[in-house]
Amino acid sequence: MSSMNTNKRFYKNNVSIILEKKNLICFLIIILTFFLDRISKIKILDHQLYNNRVYINDFINFDLVWNTGVGFGLFSFNSNLIYNSISAIIGIVIIFLIYWLIKSVFIDKIFISLVLGGALGNFYDRLTYNAVPDFIDIHYKDLHWFTFNMADIFITIGIIMLLGKELFIKNEKN
Repeated sequence: MSSMNTNKRFYKNNVSIILEKKNLICFLIIILTFFLDRISKIKILDHQLYNNRVYINDFINFDLVWNTGVGFGLFSFNSNLIYNSISAIIGIVIIFLIYWLIKSVFIDKIFISLVLGGALGNFYDRLTYNAVPDFIDIHYKDLHWFTFNMADIFITIGIIMLLGKELFIKNEKN
């Protein structure tokens, strides 16, 4: 009987933690980030069936590239072993991000939610397509930056915000 009461209390505590307003906001950010990434990729994949490149202006084009590496195409190899190893490491990083999200203060939770939503978007593609569709091509004349996607933008913004908070807000306290 005692273990049954303990289990009910454990369940009730976990449900109340999940339903806290700040956690619901973070969950919404993760879902919104994931779906904005998915919608952008679905649109570009549908458009690629008819056109190879979408010209926007002299500095940006949409041009589909399949990325088997990590962010911005780094560590791309034609080896299933390396691809699967990188995917497993990304899965572990996602688990760490979830843990970090749970243990963080609210402002950090927001930034981690951006990173987590983007990471889940790219991880979904790795599992679904065995590659991540990158399509945003920023360039100046013949100098091209790495091709990237919306998930990469969310991940980058989240990391920059976390670093900025750590560098500037903690220094003000000291």
